[in-house]
Amino acid sequence: MKNILFVITSNDQLGDTGNKTGFWIEEFAAPYYNLKDAGFELTLASPKGGQPPIDPNSETEDAQTEATKRFDMDKEAQTLLANTHKLNDIKESDYDAVFYPGGHGVLWDLVEDRISIKLIEAFNANKKPVAFVCHAPAVLKHPKTTEGKPLVSGKKVTGFTNQEEEAVQLSKIVPFLLEDMLIENGGVYSKIEDWKPYAVEDGNLITGQNPASSEKVAELLAKQLIN
Repeated sequence: MKNILFVITSNDQLGDTGNKTGFWIEEFAAPYYNLKDAGFELTLASPKGGQPPIDPNSETEDAQTEATKRFDMDKEAQTLLANTHKLNDIKESDYDAVFYPGGHGVLWDLVEDRISIKLIEAFNANKKPVAFVCHAPAVLKHPKTTEGKPLVSGKKVTGFTNQEEEAVQLSKIVPFLLEDMLIENGGVYSKIEDWKPYAVEDGNLITGQNPASSEKVAELLAKQLIN
């Protein structure tokens, strides 16, 4: 059975605003069920281990989806999430792919996390699928290829757009704009209309634009592992 590693933020602070953040529950729940139902084994990890913070904005009524409602009723999944492994204890060789759900939390911890960076580089060097959705492509800021180039250089990518960041009024709060960073690192960035599902793959690299894209990212990841 193929085993997929989920790497989730441990950061619950939205910069120095005093507001809470974390990971976006839909971006975890939709891929979790998509991949679990397809028969994959899933392992969850985070920098600090234990319960990662859920972004409170992702728990509002208007942000709910079939997957988040299923998660709310699923004690097994809740227990698994409450007991994530410490990222430090994870070995790339034990897994067939890695997936990062987004949420603003990743911008302040996983982006700069040396263990996460090395993990992504190892998965990529071994040509295993690496998948990211919404804000999670931000963690591609530092990883390099075996040739020492930015991992996204010359690769088709997407991620949370400048316009979407503007719409949630966090353009001045985030440490950098995801769209700009991917382009600066040489990524062949593309996007569609705000909040619409959009995912791209280039070799083993899979990225999705926003929360609505999480299902598409999971489908592309499953397809790569099945083929």
